[in-house]
Amino acid sequence: MRCLLAQRDVDFEIVAVDDGSMDGSAEFLEAHAARDARLRVFRAPARGIVAALRDACGRARGSVFARMDADDTCPPDRLAKQLALLNARPDLGLVSCLVGPVQGARFAGGYAHYVAWLNRLTEPEAIARNVWAECPLAHPTWMMRREVYEQAGGYRETGWPEDYDLMLRMHARGVRMAKVPEVLLRWRDTPTRLSRTDPRYSDDAFARCTAHHLARGPFANRREVAVIGAGRTTRKRAEHLTSEGLSIAAYVDVDPRKIGHRVHGRAVLAWDEIPSPVPWPLLAYVGSRGAREEIRAHAAERGFREGLDFFVCW
Repeated sequence: MRCLLAQRDVDFEIVAVDDGSMDGSAEFLEAHAARDARLRVFRAPARGIVAALRDACGRARGSVFARMDADDTCPPDRLAKQLALLNARPDLGLVSCLVGPVQGARFAGGYAHYVAWLNRLTEPEAIARNVWAECPLAHPTWMMRREVYEQAGGYRETGWPEDYDLMLRMHARGVRMAKVPEVLLRWRDTPTRLSRTDPRYSDDAFARCTAHHLARGPFANRREVAVIGAGRTTRKRAEHLTSEGLSIAAYVDVDPRKIGHRVHGRAVLAWDEIPSPVPWPLLAYVGSRGAREEIRAHAAERGFREGLDFFVCW
């Protein structure tokens, strides 16, 4: 809260929705609001993050919305720098920034690799290229135009990540996104974060979200797809496509122990066995380190175009 009230060189209001807290948060916020009219506090029964987000956006009076979680921090020029990028680039509908750990902490393991990947994607083309792989914009860093948010339908309760769902709906509408190439948000990663504890943010939930939007977006007029990778995790993620009305025509793999066999009645092909022109889009459900780059290299050798002939997916 203090880091937001300390923002400079920008006009803003803070809309804080207290989602039925029982730890004194509402009283803390109201005490600050009594001293600073820029802070508006609204109490609500506990309904969850999506309802709180919708409530906050509905009550906000500005033409631009910015997000931030209560336990993260930011420097005093975060809002001004992101707004400057948004104002300088009318082609952009949503802007973000790089993220780092809070003071005295560090990201570890898979989360460190995710943040490193996230921070490499700053321009609209790189972000659009990677929207199907994982969410390329940290939700607490978002700053978006009100009309972009409203035209996409806002946050909604779906059983999968509300930020990824909204971002993919924006992407489908052609919204361009970019980042200020500076660390303007310090992300607090704790074992109790919703993204670590709530099933809406599980790997399976991400895969269901991706399948839903692929089927209604680039594959709206398709009946079949092929899947790159015939491993168990890949097959499990790809099966969500069948729930969306798509058929898996074949798997493509580099493992000679799998090539030539059938998995769930579907042939496992080598890369050089893919028909040309390719009769169905190829989806790479591969998350191991370095695998995406290898797949992109294989696809480029065959002349496949990312976003048309093949997609790197969650």
